[in-house]
Amino acid sequence: MFSKILIANRGEIAVRVARTARRMGIQTVAVFSDADRDALHVSACDEAHYLGGSAPRDSYLRGDKVLEIAKRCGAQAIHPGYGFLSENAAFARQCADAGIVFIGPPPAAIEAMGLKAESKRLMERATVPLVPGYHGTDQNEVLLFAEAKRIGFPVLIKASAGGGGKGMKVAESESEFVASLASAKREATNSFGNDNVLLERYLQRPRHIEIQVFADELGHCVYLFERDCSLQRRHQKVIEEAPAPGMTEARRRQMGEAAVAAAQAVGYVGAGTVEFIAEHDFATSGRFYFMEMNTRLQVEHPVTEMITGLDLVEWQLRVASGERLPKLQDELRIHGHAFEARVYAENPRNQFLPALGPINLLRTPMVNADVRIDTGVREGDAITPNYDPMIAKLIVHGENREQALQRLALALDQYAVVGFSNNVEFLQRVARHPAFVAGDIDTGFIARHAADLLPPLSVPSDLALAACALVEWSAVRDASVARAAAAGEPSSPWALADAFWPNQPGNGVDFVYSQGGAHLLVSVIPQGNGFLLQLPNSAPCAVAEVSGERISLTLGEMQCTARVLRSGKHRLVLLAGERFEFAAVDRYTPPELDEGHGGYLTAPMPGSIVSVLVSVGDIVKKGQPLIIMEAMKMEHTITAIHDGTVEAIYFVAKEQVKEGAELVALSASITSESTVNA
Repeated sequence: MFSKILIANRGEIAVRVARTARRMGIQTVAVFSDADRDALHVSACDEAHYLGGSAPRDSYLRGDKVLEIAKRCGAQAIHPGYGFLSENAAFARQCADAGIVFIGPPPAAIEAMGLKAESKRLMERATVPLVPGYHGTDQNEVLLFAEAKRIGFPVLIKASAGGGGKGMKVAESESEFVASLASAKREATNSFGNDNVLLERYLQRPRHIEIQVFADELGHCVYLFERDCSLQRRHQKVIEEAPAPGMTEARRRQMGEAAVAAAQAVGYVGAGTVEFIAEHDFATSGRFYFMEMNTRLQVEHPVTEMITGLDLVEWQLRVASGERLPKLQDELRIHGHAFEARVYAENPRNQFLPALGPINLLRTPMVNADVRIDTGVREGDAITPNYDPMIAKLIVHGENREQALQRLALALDQYAVVGFSNNVEFLQRVARHPAFVAGDIDTGFIARHAADLLPPLSVPSDLALAACALVEWSAVRDASVARAAAAGEPSSPWALADAFWPNQPGNGVDFVYSQGGAHLLVSVIPQGNGFLLQLPNSAPCAVAEVSGERISLTLGEMQCTARVLRSGKHRLVLLAGERFEFAAVDRYTPPELDEGHGGYLTAPMPGSIVSVLVSVGDIVKKGQPLIIMEAMKMEHTITAIHDGTVEAIYFVAKEQVKEGAELVALSASITSESTVNA
């Protein structure tokens, strides 16, 4: 077994690998970029070394620097995590040449499965079922269009060297094909340096089922059952579960054996995932097709660990050091059910675009044997445009699917992130949606149930405002009492921040909050053992018991318990499964100037301009594409939300833009905003 390994990654996977290595008595070496000098994974390892600039190409993708550090510090092996160098066959070869073990499959296996088109040809020879499509090397646009028509629309265009939903587009009809193909090729080039694509029939209600496989150098290969990863947005997974709802033992064995055959066809060693696309009723119909193989540990591997009781990183380390698989197929069993929810810094109401900024406040559920959190960030850290915006993975386990789902919903209720848009509330709605509870899922679930999962923003309720103001009033009162006591005047009315005015009983302490541009005034007037509250829509009596950030509140005939989280001017009220966000307003500070420009379209995040589709003077219609920009390796189309005339264009192709940068100005008589479609 190794005595020291280098972890060539960052974030939660680096922290997770370090945790297992420490348990096994293995020393760990972290590497970090400029953006990650104070990151959690740096402190999670025994030593850390600087790689380079914040951009991945200047740091985590620099295999030469990683190897140099590994040799310098005496690491015997390199764990690549996932992403970055994890599926880089050239890097795996460089490790071997340097006498350092690459904790992953052989380079030949990475190459065989790395190109989707080639891997499908291999699977065809191995009699693994394939979805109808085109996997050829001829990339002539006319040929691709002809093949798309042969397959039948809608057709899925996928980057041959891709993954993670990048370089993947759906052409619903012939008229969309050329634009979708061009976009897929651009994303493929930006993400993988290879613009080759393949075409597949786009199944209408597909399930995304993946099989975890593991092989050792002694010829043993097993499958560790399946994960259902059908719940997706932007072709990327949101919630995964194991085992798959509705799976039969016969179908599990059939798919598992097909996955093992796929791994053995390329001489696989280590952890890998064989992904299948399946008809909605695949468990009974038997229609499932090979999609791709990920030659690395998957983001969602914890759900497999939860139902098997195994540590897959430990298996990786043992296999990489030459040991036999810890268990063979007849020794493996499924225990209970598990879910993994990915907590992201993103705005579900704006097509799940990534969000950026500091984590001003972070509250998480209690971790125990059935609730696990894998994360690479802490309160005070920042989500930057350089890396994936995942905050954490919340993993839960139960004796059955119903119990596990209840635990997931309750754990999400205890999760709170303040500082930027995030998907916690969205995940809460998914976990309680009747169709999800029933296991009726496919890759179109989110789009089909968007009205339920992304309802109109709640109007600030008097209950939420009352809870917020009373917790704040309690904090102000406690602080003033402490100050008065410290000053030696505990009863002085001048030292206490209360509602006392000479000869004027019944005055309130006012709190002002803003939401969506509106100012909301709440006046708290103590009365005996309770309060009279002046709220935007009512003036009820209230009784409250406050303990820190928690409050038990009776407001008129309504009763509730809530949590009020405060950080700077941010206020987050968690109430009956709903989240209400406000900003505290100081009425005595001049309001900030409105920097918005009604006729301007702005960049939703930092990125680069791919192409400008209009010219100054053009008359444009609502919804017409104006600019294509690339951010976080995904393309986004800036469109006009109103008719108008283009007055100015501020950037050209290949220029870098900052978040909020003005891109286009439309005619002054029309107020335009930007929407983003991906």
